[in-house]
Amino acid sequence: MFKQRFNYYFDLVEQYLAHLPFEQSLICQSMNYSLTAGGKRVRPVLALACVELVGGQPDVFVREAAALELIHTYSLIHDDLPAMDDDDFRRGKPSNHIEFGEATALLAGDALLTYSFELMAQPSPVPPERQLRVIRETAKAAGWQGMVEGQVLDTLGNGQNNTLAEIGSIHCKKTGSLLVASARLGAIFGGGTEEEIDRISQYASCLGLAFQIKDDILDVKGEKEITGKPNGSDLKLQKPTYISILGLAEANNHLQMTVSSAKECLEYFGNKAEFLSSLADYIAERKC
Repeated sequence: MFKQRFNYYFDLVEQYLAHLPFEQSLICQSMNYSLTAGGKRVRPVLALACVELVGGQPDVFVREAAALELIHTYSLIHDDLPAMDDDDFRRGKPSNHIEFGEATALLAGDALLTYSFELMAQPSPVPPERQLRVIRETAKAAGWQGMVEGQVLDTLGNGQNNTLAEIGSIHCKKTGSLLVASARLGAIFGGGTEEEIDRISQYASCLGLAFQIKDDILDVKGEKEITGKPNGSDLKLQKPTYISILGLAEANNHLQMTVSSAKECLEYFGNKAEFLSSLADYIAERKC
């Protein structure tokens, strides 16, 4: 049942992304190269699932959910740049800057970010104040108070001995902020109450932490053929990770505790939250 529902949300997003009106210009080729390079589409899937959880119709908000994937893709393009993590591969393909050059990759990321908000600002079936709330919250999550700040702290933290609390704070911004924004987007557009939005936000915060812990684990023991990038990238950059602080076994334990915390946040919704509960397991068990 989980796979069937996941594929339903996933296919809605893929179909929308496949029909974006990109031109044949170099910048559009670069944007589309990374946007269609594969991926789990976790953020838009999460958004659509949260729309449905609070009683909305997911197929009505595919454009807004897909916009989240544009933001995520921009962050990956920039993350791979030589000035950041200097990764040559992403999802088994040459990184955007390897394929198109650093300048074009940088601008493609900028273009995807701005295009995402163009999509979110188009006429919507919800009241304007609800749409503006989502746009404002998403911008905050993606910007200097969220994902960008997390990336800065993560980059500047190379070679430093961070504590577990500091690592958690960094990744709550770098990875968690956009996942929380995705869940809130769905809950707000779907017409959720403030109590429902708050519960969903708590769940997504735990989900973001679990996602990052799993990323750290995959960097150490993931299979290159599946992850699409070589192991040991974090070690090469001397990045502080859950593995470097806790060790592999304890990091796995921390992952399971975080997934359990995410599920506890969903108890308020009862059986209606079965998909989101299974999504937390999916995040913890993924191979890439």
